[in-house]
Amino acid sequence: MNTARLKRWPGWALMVLVVVPVLAVGSTRDAGARSPEERVEEISKRLACPICDGESVYESQNSASSAIRSEIRAQVTTSDATDDEVIAYIVQNFGAQTQLVPSASGFDSLVWALPTAALVCAAVGLGVAFRRWRAAVDTVPDDADRALVAEALADDPTDAPDEGSRS
Repeated sequence: MNTARLKRWPGWALMVLVVVPVLAVGSTRDAGARSPEERVEEISKRLACPICDGESVYESQNSASSAIRSEIRAQVTTSDATDDEVIAYIVQNFGAQTQLVPSASGFDSLVWALPTAALVCAAVGLGVAFRRWRAAVDTVPDDADRALVAEALADDPTDAPDEGSRS
């Protein structure tokens, strides 16, 4: 095995051992208990105003958004529903166009999975291409390669002088 490769793999292994747990802990860590008002604010930021274009229910001052915020507040204070259950209830009662952020399950999960898969495939493809280019640059022709090129050039009829065109 190449000594350069032996020197590189511990760095990559260390990076994987550090980055993966940090990302796992950071993405699953709960911020703790939230007040009902914080839950209403967070849920309303995830829902789109059914009338306004590109505004969340949290930002919009429209009467429809105000009604949705009131319904969210009622659901949060009177039931034990989770945030996702409240959002599902609002979507069911006010229509699917109220979802600002696609859900991460079912067909909607493709919105999250396809760009990630494309990015990973592009990175792998670039890595393979760069490795091939580096391998091609590092090759030095030997005497057999030079002889093969010379033979091909000698057999090429396009290099023969044209009898009809004399200068």
